[in-house]
Amino acid sequence: MIDVYFTPTPNGHKVSIMLEEVGLSHWLIAMNMLEGDHLTPEYRRINPNGRLPAIVDHEPVGGGAPLPVFESGAILLYLAEKSGQLLPESPRRRSQAQQWLMWQMASFGPMQGQAHHFIRYAPEGQTYPVERYRNETLRLLHVLNGRLSEADYLAEEYSIADIACWPWTRAIRAIGLTLDDYPAVADWFARIGERPAVTAGTDVKNAANLSSARPVLTEEQWSNLFGKNMLEAPTR
Repeated sequence: MIDVYFTPTPNGHKVSIMLEEVGLSHWLIAMNMLEGDHLTPEYRRINPNGRLPAIVDHEPVGGGAPLPVFESGAILLYLAEKSGQLLPESPRRRSQAQQWLMWQMASFGPMQGQAHHFIRYAPEGQTYPVERYRNETLRLLHVLNGRLSEADYLAEEYSIADIACWPWTRAIRAIGLTLDDYPAVADWFARIGERPAVTAGTDVKNAANLSSARPVLTEEQWSNLFGKNMLEAPTR
């Protein structure tokens, strides 16, 4: 029913966890960003932004032709509405889930993503951006810890907000951070990590050449991820 254009990143795992949680039939289509799979005109017709993940629902809500959905947060919302799961019915909790989902999409993911870039990929010696984005990641962990000191889950019940934030919390280890100073986050992280759907949704591992602290990329791979090839790829 649902094609998932997938690479095992935190954003990819948000979608794979969600699909396992709600039990919708799906097929993971492995995408190799190092080889430029995301730059093709065929994929850009599914996601004009050329990022991963994206889905195509062959039996979409409301019927009609297959529906592409891009942006991981939009995918979580779509799957929650399609399945009737993991988006609270209570208006207050529903709003909380949406707020924390937007927080992850606007802050926790992008700021930490920049930390990953400057710590793991960019040429070494760039002290200011490394400290800037590492400190912002720590600040956001403090925000997350504050919320989870008040409630067991971000929207008081397990929801798409937790699914969005959990893989990015998992990813802090790749930039040398821990949860030692964030006990409420650590407790929440451990509890969610024990869910069978979370285990299944994160079973696919990163490619070996991207799992090290500082992956070694060829000039072409760098261009596919960050450089000229990204700029020159068609938008549709």
